[in-house]
Amino acid sequence: MTLPTNRRIFIRDLRLQVSIGIHDFEKEGPQIVVVNVDLLLAPMDKPHADRIANVLNYDVVHDGIVALARSRHFNLQETLVEAILDLCLVQPGVIEARVSTEKPDVYPDCRVGYEAVRRRASP
Repeated sequence: MTLPTNRRIFIRDLRLQVSIGIHDFEKEGPQIVVVNVDLLLAPMDKPHADRIANVLNYDVVHDGIVALARSRHFNLQETLVEAILDLCLVQPGVIEARVSTEKPDVYPDCRVGYEAVRRRASP
């Protein structure tokens, strides 16, 4: 008997220009935001057979995040993270998502960010 394989897809250090922030100077133009995503996938119900149609295409997640980041102004990193979580958890086979954002240019001596983890609701 073969045990199910734990599977993950991740996107690391995705650097985006995002309209984000509550201060007037932050609303003057986009800032660099670094996005990290880690998706826990359900065990496969059939072999992938080396076909993209049988797995989660990470292009969909990447392109969705890019489009979301460009779609509007976000006051808070928390709001952006929640929107990315929503996007990830509607993808087939995703059972848990961990998403973080960082604003690397806020302080000269560190990066600041926010992270959240959410599991898909049971059917």
